[in-house]
Amino acid sequence: MTESVWTYRATVARIEGADLAGYKVEATDGGIGKVDKHSDEAGSAYLVVDTGPWIFGKEVLLPARTVIGIDLEDEKVHVGLTKEQIKNAPEFVRDKHLRDEGYRHEIGGYYGGMPHM
Repeated sequence: MTESVWTYRATVARIEGADLAGYKVEATDGGIGKVDKHSDEAGSAYLVVDTGPWIFGKEVLLPARTVIGIDLEDEKVHVGLTKEQIKNAPEFVRDKHLRDEGYRHEIGGYYGGMPHM
């Protein structure tokens, strides 16, 4: 992997400053929830996704590299992951993990180790 999991793919059309909060998130095999928070910080971009009831309301942190498309008209973010991959990701606890470099390293290793990332 030559590019950071914390940067968007060059193929993802982004509109600078667009607020993705509230956008639906689509995995490769269906909807997984909504964007609760996002950051576009250079080299540290991510989405916090509220998965809703399908995995008991768990929040997950998805690095920007997992995003394969953003549909501004339909307000959807498409990620190149299955529901199972997201469900098996390290648990995200906002108050504990948001600025925790060790957790970010763990997340980067989890998603960065996937063949398509």
